[in-house]
Formats: sequence, structure tokens, C-alpha cells
Amino acid sequence: MSEVAKSAEKPAEPPKPVPAVAKPPMPAKPAPAKAGATRRGFLYVMFCTWLGLAWTTLAAALAGMTFGTLRFMFPNVLSEPPSKVNVGLPDNFEEGKVTDRFKDKNMWVIRYQGKIYALSTTCTHLGCTPNWLEEAKKFKCPCHGSGFYITGVNFEGPAPRPLERWAVSIDAATGNIIVDKSKKFQKELGQWDNPDSYIPV
Repeated sequence: MSEVAKSAEKPAEPPKPVPAVAKPPMPAKPAPAKAGATRRGFLYVMFCTWLGLAWTTLAAALAGMTFGTLRFMFPNVLSEPPSKVNVGLPDNFEEGKVTDRFKDKNMWVIRYQGKIYALSTTCTHLGCTPNWLEEAKKFKCPCHGSGFYITGVNFEGPAPRPLERWAVSIDAATGNIIVDKSKKFQKELGQWDNPDSYIPV
């Protein structure tokens, strides 16, 4: 047989196997953090270090100011008391006497020297409420010692001006005295001569 025929009869050699390439190892998973340790660390940083305490205080202050601003935008709706008060008939008031049963309504009703008038109970110094001293015949402010005559004129202490008067009138239907606290009269402005500031009796 020829060499060519012999070579044709030899079976083909199988292909050599390709060596497998090893895969790189997978990185290890990080250990899960403990929740308790993280919380303790956060609280420690926030409240036990100077920097954390400063930031916490700043955040609390800003939150408070923000809340105050929002609260200011939604004020309470309060019903105002009526400005006009019925104090009764003129005959119910004695000459030279101060009626203080309307003190909680910010007024004294007084009958003095042929006039009935209503004085404000607010001291003209810093807004305290004086008391009527019957024996001394004067209003005396307990805060800073201002004194006022029965007419409301100031004569001692730091009060810079007399007490204010409210407007008074007679109700035509009932004959009662109506005090209107929406109108006030000041002596230093010459307003006590206004006929709405007193009732002649």
C-alpha cells in the first residue's frame, strides 16, 4: 500500500481538551451591622459630643421658630366682649361714691359733683389696675404707687396723665346708663368737656 493510502486509513485524533479557566472567588458578604450598636452610636454622637450637641440645639431652635411662625399664621379666634355695658339707672349711684362692681369690665362708675362718668381701670403708667381706697378717697396703683383723685386726675407717683373716661349715655327706652368702651376721652386733650364723656344729674 502506498503511504498515502495508509495515512488515509488512520483515524483522526480527537481534539485536545481546553483546560478550564478557574473563576475568581466571590467577595465575602459584609457582616450585617447590629441595630442596637448603630442606634447607640447615633445617640452618643448627637448628645455626648460638643459638635453633635451644638447641631441638635440648633435644629431644635429652628424647629421651634418654624412652629412659632406657623402658629402665628393661624391665630385663635376669640369673641370680643360687647363694648357697650348697661350699668343701671342714674338713681342707683350715690353722690361722692365709686361703684366698683363693674371693675371686672374695666370701669368704675362714679357720681361726683353733679356728673356721672365712667373711668377706665387701667393705670396710665404701665397698665396695672389701681384700687379705690374709700378712707383715703383716692385710687392707688399697687404696682408703682400712682395716685388718682376721685375725678381720675393723677396727683402722685409716676403716672404721667389722668385716667381715661369712657363714653356714657342714657338709653331712651329704659332710662339706664350705657357705657361705651369703644370711645375714650382724655383730660390732657381737653376731651373731658365733651358731653359724651359724662351725664349731668
